[in-house]
Amino acid sequence: MRSILHCDLNNFFASVECLYRPDLKDKPVAVGGSTKSRHGIILAKNMPAKTKGVKTGEALWQAKQKCPGLIVLPPHMEQYVHFSTLARDIYLRYATRLESFGIDECWLDITAKADTLSKAAEIADEIRLTVKEELGITISIGVSFNKIFAKLGSDMKKPDAITLITKENYRDIVWPLPADDMLYVGKATKRKLNNLNIFTIGDIANAPVELLKDVLGKWGQVVHTYALGQDTSPVALFDELSDTKSVGNSVTTPRDLTSKDDIKQVFYVLCESVAYRLRKHGLKGNVLQIHIRSNNLDIMERQCTLSNYSSTSASMIDACMELFNNNYSLKVPVRSLGMRITGLIPEHEDFTQLSMFDTTGEKDYKNDILERKIDDIRGRFGHHIIHRAIELRDTELQHSPIDKKITHSLPSPRNKK
Repeated sequence: MRSILHCDLNNFFASVECLYRPDLKDKPVAVGGSTKSRHGIILAKNMPAKTKGVKTGEALWQAKQKCPGLIVLPPHMEQYVHFSTLARDIYLRYATRLESFGIDECWLDITAKADTLSKAAEIADEIRLTVKEELGITISIGVSFNKIFAKLGSDMKKPDAITLITKENYRDIVWPLPADDMLYVGKATKRKLNNLNIFTIGDIANAPVELLKDVLGKWGQVVHTYALGQDTSPVALFDELSDTKSVGNSVTTPRDLTSKDDIKQVFYVLCESVAYRLRKHGLKGNVLQIHIRSNNLDIMERQCTLSNYSSTSASMIDACMELFNNNYSLKVPVRSLGMRITGLIPEHEDFTQLSMFDTTGEKDYKNDILERKIDDIRGRFGHHIIHRAIELRDTELQHSPIDKKITHSLPSPRNKK
């Protein structure tokens, strides 16, 4: 039996900020984006703010209504990356298999050091104490025999806690939980399940799998398997490339996007940034995902598989627009857009066979040569020396993440409250 841990650094951004400002430790503190740049939402909050009802993702003005004394600090990503790296170094004392799930979360496979879950729980507690002593922040750890239940465990008790979920107790601990407490069960899936009178994880486990497949498609089989504790997905092997699961960028635009021309211009900016970074790191990918947030803060994510592995913006933009046009009507304006490429391979492993009948591969090959030449010119004279014409139609939407040296990736798909 496997011993899997899920480590979640508590209130991570806010906890790191309070390390640098110890005078704020017992006051309600949140990390928030700039209202001027329309990033005015809560990115993280500490426990005093949480007890006042402040929630991650809500607007700053809403949070301040709940908590008038809320202290909002700007984010300092370089500090968060530093502490995330230090935490990962601690994890690697106990495991060689480590899989990141965002900057503040990791799965660890410690089966080699713990042949029982009770032993795994002891190691988890040692990690908890080490993180607190060496980094000055707290962590919650879920201990279980698979990744899904370990993630559930780390969410159940916060802050500074260990939760053990075994094959003997998971029905008592996991099954009474709401269905959307389980990883990857989001709002849309929850609605469909509720329409079937399925409200808890136990209800999912006990539902006929064919019924779930009728309503959710192939995903019905997956969530049924997860609810039964039958997740067998491995924890990724830690190495130099293990962190690069995807390359992506997102942007909250300075104004709402109300037309397809707006959408296309922003996607071009994002695609050029992502394609440049793929080429810079010698990678190609074949799965494209888009992320849409409306101005009423609803979120939609869609993905497709490209016909070839690619690192060109020309191949990505058409896929972005097709996904968008097929799934979003623009009846509600768009506040932010994002895109990411996954299914990554080193570019030297791409052995795409060009076809006599399909010119897609040939076009991508030619675009790759062209975009690399553009990279060279921009490297010498600056990104804005060459523009696509569409980027000039609205200078407000023109700014590239490359210029600002923004290389943040979209969050991995998750269901995080």
